[in-house]
Amino acid sequence: MKFSVTKKQGLWWVISGTAMVASIATMIFSWTSLNAPIRPGLDFVGGTRIQIARDCSVAGNCDQPIDPAEVREVLEAQGLGSGTIQLLGDDQQILSVRTENLNGDRRSELLSSISEVIGTFDRQTAQIDSVGPTIGEELFVSGILALLVAFFGIIVYLSIRFQFDYALFAIAALFHDVLVTAGVFSLLGLTIGVEADSLFLVALLTIVGFSVNDTVVIYDRIRENLAANPEKSINEVVDSAVNQTLGRSINTTLTTLLPLLGIFFFGGQTLKFFALALIVGFTLGAYSSIFVASTLLAWWRNRTGRKSIISDLPASE
Repeated sequence: MKFSVTKKQGLWWVISGTAMVASIATMIFSWTSLNAPIRPGLDFVGGTRIQIARDCSVAGNCDQPIDPAEVREVLEAQGLGSGTIQLLGDDQQILSVRTENLNGDRRSELLSSISEVIGTFDRQTAQIDSVGPTIGEELFVSGILALLVAFFGIIVYLSIRFQFDYALFAIAALFHDVLVTAGVFSLLGLTIGVEADSLFLVALLTIVGFSVNDTVVIYDRIRENLAANPEKSINEVVDSAVNQTLGRSINTTLTTLLPLLGIFFFGGQTLKFFALALIVGFTLGAYSSIFVASTLLAWWRNRTGRKSIISDLPASE
């Protein structure tokens, strides 16, 4: 039994539209609460981040989880009340503190004061990172510029390889993927304090590449079917193309998600949310290629009454 993606195109658009509106609303709320659509990480806003873990080889040092209230009192006593505190690890024995930029003396003083309230920490695993606000701004601008260049390059390539309407709806699908992924991380930032760092922008660029590859496969099959079956309607052609590539799309997505799930559940803290961004984005990319990009093309060709065969073929064909 063949699956008709165009018959319920309204349903797919409602699902995507609802997800996009919810993402925009979440980012607006985040902006009012955090002055940013997504909770920014140290890479973008600058500051000092100190991550330390209790030394559990010391007797009684790890009997209880770290008390964030005690750490908050230390920060306020040193005039760092605006700093953020996060407990990591299942047993909450790892402390991450982010403050304004601190020089070497103030870092040492802060570490000493925190050690007094949480106990001995393992100095070999301690991590201290500092990023200036200017560098953070440059990283953000460079990341956004990279995204815009990627979108422009995709439009140019697809316009040459196919037609401009193909490119336009592929970009619409990519925008859907990026926006909803950003909305998910905006929600995570509001609820559990997940921050977006430079790896998040890398994840968005990777999602764009994965999603457009899936879309190109479907578009290529649509073009081939247009040439082979000129008597068929555009809806029939699109449905046939989706069915012919559906197994490939599902298999590619699943085999890509499996290692990412492994990284998310068993990898280190640094890559945990990078993997999550890719999991969300790749899933959305597979969905948008099948249910958004293809149905938008069919709708547009029906609306304009154009089902060009010759113009959809590259010059070499």
